[in-house]
Order: sequence, then structure tokens, then C-alpha cells
Amino acid sequence: MKKTIVILAMMFMAHSYAQEIKQVPVVNVNGEAKVKVVPDQAIISATVETKGSNAKEVKRLNDQQIDAVLNVIKKSNIKNTDYRTKYVALNPQYDYETKKTNYNATQTIEIVLKNLATYDALMEALVTQGINRIDNVVFQSSELAKYEAEARKLAMKDAKLKAEDYVSVLGQKVGKAVLITDNSQNYQPQPVYARMQTMKMEGAAGPRETLATGEIEIISNVNVSFVLE
Repeated sequence: MKKTIVILAMMFMAHSYAQEIKQVPVVNVNGEAKVKVVPDQAIISATVETKGSNAKEVKRLNDQQIDAVLNVIKKSNIKNTDYRTKYVALNPQYDYETKKTNYNATQTIEIVLKNLATYDALMEALVTQGINRIDNVVFQSSELAKYEAEARKLAMKDAKLKAEDYVSVLGQKVGKAVLITDNSQNYQPQPVYARMQTMKMEGAAGPRETLATGEIEIISNVNVSFVLE
């Protein structure tokens, strides 16, 4: 009996508490901002690919070319922390017509180039020393965190302006924000793809530009709930 009375008392208290909760009028809006930035860095993925019928010889030649490539990178005043071996493979490839097995050795080096003014000279040197495939070039900003913060602030301002537009015709005002949801996607710089099997530059005359960096967009998207006053 006592247990039943306790349960009934708790139910009554919960019901009374629920009645005391007042519905707060809010307006939910979405805010978005885009910050365009001229990139000042590039991530280059470059590969040495070697083929042949002898696995040991193919690997030796590939290692020899990679050694020359790494020397070029070091001479280009690129820090040790700004380049790394990204991928290494040696794969057999069986030819059903000739009934022979050939081998394909690949090594990919990823380089963070922090001085885009040296891009053309570096790429030419890499190809000259053995790089025969440029997998991709991705442009980015060294001050990404700063521009992301700027985009977030602009997105919040956009949300508040929208809320004020909505309630202005109702004779109400926008109060404090009670809920903020960040819907921004993780920033991924858009890659510029440039595959290359052979690249002859011996006959190139004079300096030239081969890089058009353009701009990258940093986007922030938020959802905000404001109290109506």
C-alpha cells in the first residue's frame, strides 16, 4: 500500500512539474558564409613508376630514381618534415598472351610546397630526375584556422539577420540564442588533377607559368534557435 502511495505521489509531482514548464517561442534559422582565399601552399603527390621482367632489377631502378628525386627535394630547400614517402609497391603482372610475368614498381612521394613561386622549377627538376606520374596537386592555405573562424562568425551574423527579417513583420524582437548547431563539413581542398606519363622540358625556352591557383572556398553553415521577445 505504501509503495502504491509513493508511486502515485511521484506521478503527481511529475505532472505538476510538467504543467509548470512553459513553452518558449523561438525562431530557427540557418546561416551560411563563404570565405574565398588565394592559396599559398600546395600538396604534390608525385610517383616514380618502373616496369620490367626482373623483379629485383625493377625495384633497384625504382629505388635509384627515388634517391635522385629525394636529392632534388632536399636541394630545393624543402624541410624534412614537409615531404614523405606515401606509397610503395612492387606488383607482378601476368601476360596471358606471352605467358610471361612482368613487374611494376611504384613509389609515391608527397610534398608540401610552402612557396608556390618555386612550383615550376621544382616540377621540372622532379620530372628530369625520374618522376613520371603526377597524381594530383591540392592547393590550401597556411592560415586555414583563421579563415574558418572568420567564416563561422559571418555565418552567425547571417543567421541573426535572417531571424530579424522573419520577426520584423510580427512586431517582435530577436532575443538570445538558445541552441547553435554547426553543420559545416570538414574542409577539404579541391584537388587539381594532372596525370603525366612523359614530360619533355629540354626544349623549353625562358621562364613560363604553368600554375593557375585560383581561389579556394571555406564554407561555414550553422543552425541557430533564437528566443522571440
